[in-house]
Amino acid sequence: MNKEDYYARIETPDMRDYGVYLQCDKLLTCQKPLAEMANADELQFQIVHQVEELWMKLIAYTLVDVIDYLEKQNTHRVVTLMGRVHRLMRMMTAQLDLLETMSPKEYQEVRLQLGNGSGQESPGFKLLLRMPPDLWRAFKAAYLDGRDLTIDEIYDGKYDHGDSYVVAEALVEFDELFQKFRANHLYLIHRSIGLGSKSLKGRPVEMLEGGARHRFFPELWDIRCTMTDRWGSQYGVVRDSISQPEEAAE
Repeated sequence: MNKEDYYARIETPDMRDYGVYLQCDKLLTCQKPLAEMANADELQFQIVHQVEELWMKLIAYTLVDVIDYLEKQNTHRVVTLMGRVHRLMRMMTAQLDLLETMSPKEYQEVRLQLGNGSGQESPGFKLLLRMPPDLWRAFKAAYLDGRDLTIDEIYDGKYDHGDSYVVAEALVEFDELFQKFRANHLYLIHRSIGLGSKSLKGRPVEMLEGGARHRFFPELWDIRCTMTDRWGSQYGVVRDSISQPEEAAE
């Protein structure tokens, strides 16, 4: 078969029950026609970003349930669903590596196809940025105020590895994984278009760097510093060595 024949087979799926259920006929037409690609890497570029949007849709859908289970103090469901979110975040981060197989020139050729668009306009990403405050309000009402506990108490003063602690750590892990995704995206930009460039929206990349330093749940991070300072006061800034002094040479 020649290239055109292969393209026809790629773009026209064999629609049986499985393909009908997944709507493959619609799914496989969500990309530009293969014959109109700017280069051989544009299909990869589109699919990776489309899949990212699908994963973010699933994350947002799952977090809606998490908020509901937080309000009901159903800890087992919260932890299970947050585990799903954590796996999704890891997959999203890992698949960014595919885009690093593109050369800077190929990336620029594809980038021209975006018009005035940029990744900062991602609808899924923007939605996920709006959800952490609701997660925090639900957690605070049910697992802190509702149990007459503080962050300090669940991590240190009354630490018992209980429900409040376990849920807090699930939120911290989501926060950490989300920021790792942002950081990986930042390195992808560094490798593809350079950190000294301007984005398609004319905004400096420093804005992206600032986003990568953002924290959804600062109270859950700050407690680590508080504990280190408190516990550190027991041994001072400089600790005594626990190693044996070397014997003097004869």
